[in-house]
Amino acid sequence: MQRHKRVIDKNGFIMISPLQNNDFVSTQQAAKLLSVSIRTVQSWVAKGVLPAWKTPGGHCRILRSEIDNRLHEKQQFIDGSDKEKTVNVLVIEDEPVLLELYRFRIEAWKMPLKLNMATDGFEGLILAGKCNPDIIITDLMMPGMDGFQMLKALEQNKDQNNTRIIVVTSLSNEEIETRGSLPDNILVLNKPVPFELLEKEVRVLQRDKTMALAPIT
Repeated sequence: MQRHKRVIDKNGFIMISPLQNNDFVSTQQAAKLLSVSIRTVQSWVAKGVLPAWKTPGGHCRILRSEIDNRLHEKQQFIDGSDKEKTVNVLVIEDEPVLLELYRFRIEAWKMPLKLNMATDGFEGLILAGKCNPDIIITDLMMPGMDGFQMLKALEQNKDQNNTRIIVVTSLSNEEIETRGSLPDNILVLNKPVPFELLEKEVRVLQRDKTMALAPIT
């Protein structure tokens, strides 16, 4: 029995035409195109994931258009996951020299991340709303809106509930308590800036994002 395919012409009419040899592929060809094993293709066909039919001689044939669809879906996932796996980091520090040190050390981590920087709490609050960071690293003692005020404002913003916040400060725990304390879910580190610990935190966050996006097979 001859199989046919539907083709839409330039006027929008559906035309039925016979399938040509290059309109379908074997399981071996499908495996090569999709970069998987022949057994995987056979499993997909058996489960109905990859529509196919058998020739009178018993050979499996798969529409080339189905292969193209799977390749397109795969590329969309790769493009999307690469974008999502990028960790969005916001650093808030009023000392220019220290801010540049942050930039130098963080860029040396060679990670897929986007770095945003602010010099006070107000600017940090605006950037947090714009770039929706995965992690905020902030000082507390800053001119204008300080870190305490900024963190209280962020706490009221539901969009920032999943943001990891790390405070890096020269204040002692007693001084922090005296000035109003901080939410329990905030990690507090002491200056000088412990860049090794910060790198570990960011890498764990990036790993968790990658695992969350991994396809379930």
